[in-house]
Amino acid sequence: MKLAFYTGPHCHLCDDALAILQASRSWPSLDIEKFNIREDTQLYHLYAVRIPVIKRLDNGEELGWPFDLTRLEQFLK
Repeated sequence: MKLAFYTGPHCHLCDDALAILQASRSWPSLDIEKFNIREDTQLYHLYAVRIPVIKRLDNGEELGWPFDLTRLEQFLK
């Protein structure tokens, strides 16, 4: 599954979200592209106060922080 992971510099919540992603049963099959919102004005305006955000590229659905492993697994189904 292809995912976009919207993050920012020095974002400890983003580190926490990545750790949850890595703990997921789906981790080995995930294709994750990270986007630093500070490097793109449009992304910054969309996600500045929402990061970390995970977006499924197959259906456009987004999962914003906070989430836990259970919620992430539901999102990835």
